[in-house]
Amino acid sequence: MELTIRPAALRDLEALTAIYNYEVEHGVATLDLTPRTLAERRVWLDAHNVDNHPLLVAEVDGVVVGYASLSSYRPKDAYRTTVELSVYIAPDRRGQGVAAALMTELLALARQDPDTHAVVSVITSGNEASRHLHEKFGFTFCGTVPDVAFKFGRSLGIDHYRLSV
Repeated sequence: MELTIRPAALRDLEALTAIYNYEVEHGVATLDLTPRTLAERRVWLDAHNVDNHPLLVAEVDGVVVGYASLSSYRPKDAYRTTVELSVYIAPDRRGQGVAAALMTELLALARQDPDTHAVVSVITSGNEASRHLHEKFGFTFCGTVPDVAFKFGRSLGIDHYRLSV
């Protein structure tokens, strides 16, 4: 498997939307309940690869198999230097090192950016694969907010992780 990591482009929009919507409909990595339209995801795409908000895709043989992004942590000016990391991988490519490759590149960009001092991840409690991945990269567990979401007939908590860059 030859993996290529590169900045996302408009041509990736359908693949990025499909990967995200799979998780909306089948998983708890996102707590969205309604699949996103291409128009909604276009707004999201356009907010990336500017300032300290990169969006990278992973490609295998010309097919997008995952992506990772740094986004605004919160919409308050004082949070400007803190970004929130998200990683989504196509279900048939999980466990193959794609997420780790994306995070390696994305965190290197964060470390090079003078406007970024912290990376935060909000992980649905019980997502052991994501927890393990973040700990592998040095993220520190900061706490759990229990029972703040309800998806697939069950209450879910969220775990906060942070990395200084």
